[in-house]
This record gives sequence, structure tokens and C-alpha cells, in this order.
Amino acid sequence: MARDISRMAVIVTGGARGIGQATVERFARRGARVAVGDRDIDLAKEVVAPFGSRAMAAPLDVTDPASWQRFLDEVGDLGPFDVLVNNAGIMPLGAILKEPDEVTRAIIDVNVHGVINGTKAVAPGMVERGRGHIVNVASAVGRLAVADGATYSASKFAAVGFSEATRAELAPYGIDVTVVLPTVVQTELSAGVPAAKGVKPVTADDVAAVIEDAVRSPKAELWVPRWSQGLMKSAQVLPRRVQDAMGRMTHADRVLAEADPAARAAYEERARRATGPRD
Repeated sequence: MARDISRMAVIVTGGARGIGQATVERFARRGARVAVGDRDIDLAKEVVAPFGSRAMAAPLDVTDPASWQRFLDEVGDLGPFDVLVNNAGIMPLGAILKEPDEVTRAIIDVNVHGVINGTKAVAPGMVERGRGHIVNVASAVGRLAVADGATYSASKFAAVGFSEATRAELAPYGIDVTVVLPTVVQTELSAGVPAAKGVKPVTADDVAAVIEDAVRSPKAELWVPRWSQGLMKSAQVLPRRVQDAMGRMTHADRVLAEADPAARAAYEERARRATGPRD
């Protein structure tokens, strides 16, 4: 039986933009109570403004466990929380040998520690109530690594592995864990990144729709677009030389290396600011 979203309280991290914003809007329109955590609090407040008392934004640095506790204290009136969407992430691109150490640390801090910190902060309440759902937004490169995004790929592989491990660990307590793996999404994060041949870019709302469906009817792993999951899983059982040849044919092996620097300039500047002092 599909779950009733209108009766749920949901946390969305990185909810001020892109996939996070689309997810907030979907859940709020369906009557859920939604708490948005983001470093850009002014923009996050603009996202929740149309939904009145059913939605609230509060500052959140996902890399800081203490920030998580402050966030939960501030949005506590919307809880107890049934769903956590660990969506916050950054994607600075470039050759690994030229990647500054502070950028490497920031990618791991936001994309990996952010997911871990969120789970540690929110899941205990779910365990007490005997129910809950955690949705971790990863990436297709969490299953298929791509050059010029080595640290990003590593961070998303980590998110996939963490999701699989916590799914097994938390299932006895009535908690579902889903990992969502989008391909190229038409958001600022993917600005200038070309799609592989035969793979049409998806929108933030396409990903949000899959997240909504996962919460209504939990599944372990979902790709966006959905048909890409079977293709990728099938390809992974082929010999490595065949996989490499397919990557060359579709340009999937170099989509990040072929990203347009001019189109990415604004995002790269903002993402790299994540290496600076935390809120």
C-alpha cells in the first residue's frame, strides 16, 4: 500500500536550489510538513515562503554535527520526522593532479560526511518510533566513475556503499534506506556538462518525482532516468574492455572532462567557496 505523504514530516538538505528545491516543492504541495536545511538561508526561506506554516527553513552545514543539532532544535515543531532526504552536495570538476587539497576535503566533507552526519542526527528518532525513511541522493557516477571527477566519483561511491550498509543495519528497526542515482541533471551543479550519447538530460523535478515515488513505495536503489538502471547494471557484467569501448562510443567516459568551463564558471566559484569557513 502506498504511503500517504500528506501525513509525513520531511527534512531536505540542500533545499534552496536544484533537486533539493524541486523535492521541497513536491512534498509541500502534497501536504507534507517540510524542513529545509541549507547554508544559503535567505534563498531557502524564499523556497518555503509559499507554503506557510507547513514548511520551514533553517541554517544547516551538513558537515558539522553540531549544526545538525541546532537545525533540528530550530525545526523541531514540524516533527517528529518521518523522512530524511540527504540531498546536499557539491561537484567541483577537474583533473585530480590539479585539484587543490581544500577542494578535495570539501567534496568529501559535504558529499560523504554530510550523509553520515544527517543519518546519525535523524535516524535515532526514527529508531525510537520504529519507522522512517532515509533517501540519499548520489549520482550515476557512484556506480560508473568518470575522469575529471575522481573525488566526486569517490564521494558518490561512498554514498552508495553507506546507503547499502545502513539499509541492512536499520531495516530491523523499521527504517527504509533508498539511494537515488541521477545521470546529468539540468541544474547549476551540472552546468556545462554534456550528456552521454543516447542519454537525455533530466530535470530537477524528474529526480524529485523519483524521490517522491520512493517515499510512497520504498525501493533500495532508483536511477533517473529509470531505464538507465537496467542498461548500467547490464553493462557492468561485461568484460572491462567491452565496458571501455561502450564508454568511448557514448562519450560517457569523458562527459566531465568535456564540460564547458565558461558555462560552469559561476557554479565552480560558488562550490569552491564551500572550502572556506563554515557557517
